[in-house]
Amino acid sequence: MRTRLRNAALLVAILLCVACAVFLINQTVQVVALADRVHPALGTGVLWGLLALYAVCVTVPIVMFLRLPKPLTPPPTEESPGFQEHLTALGRRLRENRLLAGRAVSSREEIREALHFLDGRADEIIRQSGSQVFIATAVSQNGSLDGAMVLLAQSRMIWRIAHVYLQRPTPRDLISLYANVASTALVASQLDDLDLSEQAQPLVSAVVGSFAGAIPGLQAASTLLVTSIAAGTANAFLVLRVGILARTYCGAVTLPETRTVRRMAAAQAAQMLGAIARDGARRVATAFWNATATRAGEAARGFRDSVKQGVKMMVQRRSTPADAPDAPQTGSHPTL
Repeated sequence: MRTRLRNAALLVAILLCVACAVFLINQTVQVVALADRVHPALGTGVLWGLLALYAVCVTVPIVMFLRLPKPLTPPPTEESPGFQEHLTALGRRLRENRLLAGRAVSSREEIREALHFLDGRADEIIRQSGSQVFIATAVSQNGSLDGAMVLLAQSRMIWRIAHVYLQRPTPRDLISLYANVASTALVASQLDDLDLSEQAQPLVSAVVGSFAGAIPGLQAASTLLVTSIAAGTANAFLVLRVGILARTYCGAVTLPETRTVRRMAAAQAAQMLGAIARDGARRVATAFWNATATRAGEAARGFRDSVKQGVKMMVQRRSTPADAPDAPQTGSHPTL
C-alpha cells in the first residue's frame, strides 16, 4: 500500500513539474520574441536574464534546504549504538524550548518528564481540534466540505503540535513529521481499528431518546440529528487519531513501530472521543431543539394569526347585511 502511494505521488509530482516547465518555456519564448521585435540584442539580453533568474530561483531554495540541520531520528531501541547520542541531542533541543524554561533537562528521567509535560500540552491541542471538527462537520452535513475541513484541521493541528515539541521546526522536521503521520494514518482504513457505531450509540440514545420515533413528525428530525452526531463523531475520531500519531512521533525517544503506533493511537483516540462526543452531541442537540422550537413557535403564531383573521372576517360579514335581490311579483299580471 505504501509503495503504491509513493509511486502515485511520484507520478503526480512529475506531471506537475512537466506542466510547469512547459508553461514556463512557452511564456519565456513569447517574452523573448516580443523583446526581439524591438531589437535583436534586447531579445538576447532578456533571454539570458530570464535564464539566470530561473537558475537563482531554483538553486537558492535547494541550497538553503540542504544546509538545514537534519531532523532528529530516534534509534530503533534503547540498546542501539546511537541511542546515547540521540538522547544528548534531544536534551539539547528540549533545553531550548520556552515551554520548559526553568526545568532541568539532562538525565534520561528528566527528559522523559519534560516530554510528558509536552504531551499534556499537545493533548490540549488535540482535544480542541477534535471538538472543533465535531461541531463543524455535524452542522455542515456536506461531504466535500467536511473532507476539506478535516484535512485543514489535521494539517493545522500537526503544525501546532510540532511547535510544542520543537518550538522552531525546520522544513525538514515538518516534512519528516507530515510524512511519518501520513504514512502511518494511511497504512489501513482510518476506521478499521474502532467500531464507531458502538461508541456513538450510547451518545445518540442519551440525546435523542427512544421515544423520538414514536412522536409524529419527530422521526425525520431525530434521524437528521443522529446522522449529524454520527458524522461529527467519525470525523472527530479521525482528527484525534492523527493528532496522537503526531504527538507520538514528536515525543518518541526510540523509533515507534508503525503497527503498534497505529493501534495505540486508535485506542487513545477512542478514550478521548467519549468526552468530546458527549459535549459536542449536547451542544448540537441543544441548538437543534432550539431551532426546532423556534420554527414551531413561528408556525403556531402564523396559524393563530390566520385563525384570528378568518374569524374577524366572518364577524364583519355577519354584522354587515348584504343587499337582498329584487323579489319577483307574483300577484299581478301585465295588461294586454
